[in-house]
Amino acid sequence: MRELLAAAFAALSVVALPGQSSSAPAAQRFVVASKNFTESAILAEMIALTVAEHTALQVEHKTGLGGTMICFEALRQGDIDCYPDYTGTGWAIVLKEPAKISDPLRAFTHVQRRYRELYDIEWMAPFGLQNSYALAMREAQADALGVVTISDLVAHAPELRAAFSIEFHDREDGWAGLRAHYGLRFAEVRPMEHGLAYEALAGEVVDVIDAYTTDGKLPRYHLRTLRDDRGFFPPYHAAPLVRGEVLRAHPELRTALGRLAYVLDDATMTGLNYEVEEKGRMVRDVAREFLQSRDVLGPGGVSRPEVTRSALLPFLWDRRWQTLWLIGEHLYLSLLAVLLAAAFAVPLGIAIRDRRFAERLALGAAGVVQTIPSLALLMFLIAIPGFGLSERSAIFALFLYALLPILRNTVTGLRGVDPVLVDAATGIGLTPAQILRRVQLPLAVPTIMAGVRTATVIGIGVATLAAFIGAGGLGGPIVQGLYLNDVNLILAGAIPAALLALLADRALGFVERRLAPKG
Repeated sequence: MRELLAAAFAALSVVALPGQSSSAPAAQRFVVASKNFTESAILAEMIALTVAEHTALQVEHKTGLGGTMICFEALRQGDIDCYPDYTGTGWAIVLKEPAKISDPLRAFTHVQRRYRELYDIEWMAPFGLQNSYALAMREAQADALGVVTISDLVAHAPELRAAFSIEFHDREDGWAGLRAHYGLRFAEVRPMEHGLAYEALAGEVVDVIDAYTTDGKLPRYHLRTLRDDRGFFPPYHAAPLVRGEVLRAHPELRTALGRLAYVLDDATMTGLNYEVEEKGRMVRDVAREFLQSRDVLGPGGVSRPEVTRSALLPFLWDRRWQTLWLIGEHLYLSLLAVLLAAAFAVPLGIAIRDRRFAERLALGAAGVVQTIPSLALLMFLIAIPGFGLSERSAIFALFLYALLPILRNTVTGLRGVDPVLVDAATGIGLTPAQILRRVQLPLAVPTIMAGVRTATVIGIGVATLAAFIGAGGLGGPIVQGLYLNDVNLILAGAIPAALLALLADRALGFVERRLAPKG
């Protein structure tokens, strides 16, 4: 039995779990990341295109990595080399400065100095735009209530419903601090994905949302952004953040990224966001065309034709090769995790089947893991050295979620074997190992495989969350569709994931029938 457990642990420790998709040496790669909203993706794409054009580095862009602290921790750990961020975010969220600040230059120089001293991270020259948080209402409702500033909103707030993006809802420079600063008390406040909040506001499901002042959706929905008359929000000037180690190894990066200094203003950025969010154009095309118009890039590399939102079936057909690639990534993540879980849980279930205390301990531990929200588990894993923003974190999280159904069903299946059959096998002289191999395991196969099938279906579903840490799979278009408010993109990930779960369950059902003893 010890040999079986040792083999399972060995499989976990030596299996190759690649952290990067590129085969280029780490010293020659430059990994740019973006958060899960449109503007971050556009700015990061500008960085990627500029570095690729003006250096010899091989550039990779990891999109939609979630919120600020995910990107920041990934930068600190060296999982990524650069991402665009905002001075107000650095001031309030990362450095946690308690004082309010309104001077843009002072905010930039302070975060630049402190990041360099504390984290060896460099704030490069700003892009030029300031994208601040704001509260937004429907123009007609704001007119009817006479609301122009946030202070005007205070008297009406008890009768209004608000929806705030998940990150804004919990940030000290967001709702948590704004509520105390202005004394705001809404009738209802609910966290909501940022892109969906606009639909909720337009459909009069809510009355107030948080917005970015350069949001491309603002012109479409005829919204009024309320003036921050009491100066709560700090300056939010965007700039590239780069690891100091990378800049020292590649000083040419300073010159390349210097080409992006002050190339954007607020109105231009709003227009670029609008091109992506409302016209359905590709982030890369919009970024490339803008950089070419500013002579940051040469005239080469003609952009692809504009992609407009079309009917679902033609859209899915146009993405068929990309979807097949994502399915391959998704299968790699989910099936490898289930195989590892089976290699660990089945021997463990055999070992504890007659040991009540060990059984309660093992099943209790596996059950506790199931209670941890999947996103929370992913965020915990990426903070552990050796995991980070890689497939390792996603696969290990899926492995943990797969343990309980396989382990429980293994124990249940072995215990469910008729004791009369075990006594008969003992009577004819079979050893305990022979009874296990020839009687108990074959009869327990249907129950064990039911656990494997359950774990696989759960794993394929949870694996969509791997997109939040840049691990690939079918969650990518789902996340992108959420922050672009594009139903076609969401379905381009959700439909294949659902079909994949059904097909995997059917395939494992076939395996179960082949392994089960005849009769």
